[in-house]
Amino acid sequence: MEVSSLLSRKEIKDHHHDHDHKGDSGHDHEHTNTSITNMVAGLVFIANSFLMEWFSGADNQVAGISAFVGAMILGYPILRLAVKDIMRGMLTINELVAIAFLAAMASGESQLGGYQTAGIVAFFMLLGELIETRTAAGARASIASMVKLTPTKARRIVDNDEEEVPASDLNIGDIIRIRPGDNIAADGKIVSGQGSINQANITGESLPVDKSAGDEVFAGTINLNGVLEIEVTSAGEDTTFGRVRDLILSAEQTKLPIMRIIDQYMGYYTPLVLVIAGIVWFFTQDIERVVSVLVIACPCAFIMASPTAMVAALASAARLGVLIKNVGDIEIAARINAFVFDKTGTLTTGELAVSRLAPKGDIKPAELLKVAATAEKFSNHPTAKALAKLAKEAGLDLADPMDFKETAGKGIQANVNNSNVVIGRAQWLRENGVIDDFESKVDLKETEGYSLLFVASDSACIGWIGLQDATRIEAKEALSDLLNSGVQRVAMVSGDRQPVAERVAAEIGCGEVVAECLPQNKVDFVTDLKSRGYRVAVIGDGVNDAPALAAGDMGVAMGAAGSEVAIQSATIALMNNDLRRLPFLVRLSRQTRSVINQNFLFGVLFIIGGMIGASYGVINPIIAALLHNAGSLIVVFNSARLVREGEELEAYQADDDKPFSEHKASPA
Repeated sequence: MEVSSLLSRKEIKDHHHDHDHKGDSGHDHEHTNTSITNMVAGLVFIANSFLMEWFSGADNQVAGISAFVGAMILGYPILRLAVKDIMRGMLTINELVAIAFLAAMASGESQLGGYQTAGIVAFFMLLGELIETRTAAGARASIASMVKLTPTKARRIVDNDEEEVPASDLNIGDIIRIRPGDNIAADGKIVSGQGSINQANITGESLPVDKSAGDEVFAGTINLNGVLEIEVTSAGEDTTFGRVRDLILSAEQTKLPIMRIIDQYMGYYTPLVLVIAGIVWFFTQDIERVVSVLVIACPCAFIMASPTAMVAALASAARLGVLIKNVGDIEIAARINAFVFDKTGTLTTGELAVSRLAPKGDIKPAELLKVAATAEKFSNHPTAKALAKLAKEAGLDLADPMDFKETAGKGIQANVNNSNVVIGRAQWLRENGVIDDFESKVDLKETEGYSLLFVASDSACIGWIGLQDATRIEAKEALSDLLNSGVQRVAMVSGDRQPVAERVAAEIGCGEVVAECLPQNKVDFVTDLKSRGYRVAVIGDGVNDAPALAAGDMGVAMGAAGSEVAIQSATIALMNNDLRRLPFLVRLSRQTRSVINQNFLFGVLFIIGGMIGASYGVINPIIAALLHNAGSLIVVFNSARLVREGEELEAYQADDDKPFSEHKASPA
């Protein structure tokens, strides 16, 4: 039996997702959808039979009819499922319940007693499954809420007029108006207005983020105040919210290897139980003992051991903005013993600032900046953004570069004012024909701690630009927590110069640094660690570090909100930039594994102990039904403890003046 999801039965269907929640074990919960009215009606007939028996004795025919009707109302869903399985050529756990019901009908000191026993057993089985399903659905609250958050309507601006249209009709380039309290219907960029946006559904950040013109916003987030006009950049299932929702729902459907093994051998379980029941009958000739064995043998608690824990873990992670694409990644995270971090945008804010302009010869600082900013104009690299920002502050008018070409991990080539401009590291300039010994003229003490960007025009170096990147405020705490949790190695790999990388490493307490790495060097470093027996997690921005992310046992994309590449290249995506999510993930994965082991052990011992007790007549059919449901609920509630993991992290963040992602340090 797998826990059927109220979400999967209705809401996922409404959102065009065809997910089947029936376990391969065959014990589906279709009968849990039996109306409560019918269950109550069946119980009323059974209760009426007891009253009539009390007043008139066991031979009262009306009492017998009442008990029979009540038993059949309650037993019909059970029998129907068993017949369906048999017609499909399957022998499943449903047949155990059906046989137990039919045997109970024939048990008891009188025909009336048999009907009453069967009715009570069927009632408790149905009631238990209903409670299990609803309880487990409570652990899915964070996932279920995501499906409901996307608005169905949007206010589109056409010719300065506002019209209400279905959100599904929005197209890229449309302008929509977002009023205070509205859920944003699509990903987009603010073109006018400012407001405070609650992004908890995407990033897990507990505090709202102030947004204004030029800032990106995501579908499924809430505008708390102000009126915004947004240009749609993606809509429908293509939004960040849509991709996140789909991946979470897909992860929920994925089975761990141990569950696939259980499903594989579950087909042998029902025949084995039937054999045991036959042996009990052979030696005791007691039908009630047989019924008790069949009822207590339904392995609901055992089969629910893993799914309930995984759903709870997914919900806990989703609440904090940790997108787990496959439930198997939770198991992997528990075994990770080495973390490899990218520097820029991961351990640092990724928002470089120009701290030094060092022109050569007669070149003016403003001229150096203008050449560099113009050449980098079409790049999305953090250095390009830093140059553009300073150029704007200086009031420089930048033309469009010609023949623009960007080489990942190396630099830029472009034509600026009919001059061939090359920007990047020293080696990149040499590869592009700059032969003068420009590095020897650079004061090493002056450049210490800077990320250097050399600029060449027509094969001659015209100066260098120093940039700095502030470390994340929570990075030191996060790395310390990882090491304290038993992680054996924490390393930082960077394409930046050694002095810059060492400065960042010293600030955050990272003892292992590898600098001046090209993308392939990062992959080689990860591969080498794996060859030495380490289970490696790679943390990067998901774009520049995609090869390294894919090379690790587990890839974690930082700041994945809005980034398709980040979500697709990593096995786990952090929808915000809070590095403390990593030690939380390790703790969650280990706790999840512990809970699953507890559930499995309890389930096995429960079934063995229950069957022994039933065989010796200690447990009657009604008690067996009650114990069966109690065991299942114990597993559900034990798993539900995982939902509360990370609550202290939320509280800590809420005490901050603003989210970590908004903290910025001034360049030194």
